[in-house]
Amino acid sequence: MIRWWVGAIGACIVATHAFAAEPVDIGIGYLGHAGVRSTLSLVQQPADNDGLAGARLAIEDNNTTGKFLNQHFTLHEVRLKDGDDAAQAANTLAEQNSFIIADLPAESLLKVADALHDRGTVLFNAGAIDDRLREEDCRANVIHVAPTRTMLADALAQYLVWKQWKRWLLVSGSHDNDKLFADALRRAATRFGGKIVQEKTFEDTGGARRTDSGVTLIQRQMPVFTQQAPAYDVLLAADESEVFANYLPYRTWDARPVAGSAGLVPTSWDAAQDQWGSTQLQNRFLKLNSRHMTALDMQAWTAARMIGEAASRTNTGDAKTILGFLKGPDFSVAAFKGQRLTLRDWNLQLRQPILLVDGRMVVSVSPQEGFLHQVSELDTLGVDRPETKCKMKTEK
Repeated sequence: MIRWWVGAIGACIVATHAFAAEPVDIGIGYLGHAGVRSTLSLVQQPADNDGLAGARLAIEDNNTTGKFLNQHFTLHEVRLKDGDDAAQAANTLAEQNSFIIADLPAESLLKVADALHDRGTVLFNAGAIDDRLREEDCRANVIHVAPTRTMLADALAQYLVWKQWKRWLLVSGSHDNDKLFADALRRAATRFGGKIVQEKTFEDTGGARRTDSGVTLIQRQMPVFTQQAPAYDVLLAADESEVFANYLPYRTWDARPVAGSAGLVPTSWDAAQDQWGSTQLQNRFLKLNSRHMTALDMQAWTAARMIGEAASRTNTGDAKTILGFLKGPDFSVAAFKGQRLTLRDWNLQLRQPILLVDGRMVVSVSPQEGFLHQVSELDTLGVDRPETKCKMKTEK
């Protein structure tokens, strides 16, 4: 009997060492552009590791759990320069990674998704907010962690309607993305009972964004630009191109709040977020990076954590199995937003609350009280199942 127990224990020790010697390695790629875009405010300039820093932190978190499950996560980073072929870079990444977190414009993301279709690589869209990527141009191998423009617009509209600030002056920039955000705000007005009393377009005429006489010129220009508008409660700015919106607060002709691309801004994350245990995450990020966590950082962190969560729940690193679990009813991920986040199975968009922030504090979180839904209140934000145009294109 004693010999049997000794033999069994010895076998367990050998098996344990063999098991520990061969961990499941799960590779995650990160594909984004090198450099950062310029912003009007010097204090809002993104860091060169914006987004990437969030993915790195999530890899540490995944490995904390993974060491108990014999799983090891690695992050392989590729930063594209101007002129680089995103699809070619993605194919290179896919040689050693079954999952790729992408921070790419819509067209580049579609090219990458189609290039990787036959490989079975799963893409996580951490940056592009275009609704068409989840709708008429959706792909079955792309999971969307970044919120859409309609989700952001709906979150803002719900709060304004809850406040009974229903009359809106809409000022849109002249660039394509500005117009798309303006479209989302118009849709939100129709959906929730807002009224756009007037629309104006701010034309980007080029020129230097910062000059020695800039404050004086802007102080004269913005009141005149917003003069003679019909009575309104809030000025909504659609300015994704960073041309004019941040010049509007405190400079409008009438004493009215500004929202949208400046003032009260809808976002997936903010450095001021301190609810639901998020202070611990914020402090860890700050310690590692000597800066605060941005929305893009959080979206990349969430993408990597989704992979880690699915891998731990399925006990595998197989991309097909993990993708199936992510799409299924049992998946959810915690992301310091007060509730666990899940995927919309009709377009693979991550359901999530949206923060409304003013640059220093979280003012509110949408969906707002009273906006009900038969499945999930989070589905009051963005395109719902009956409205979707997604047919899950799987062919090139």
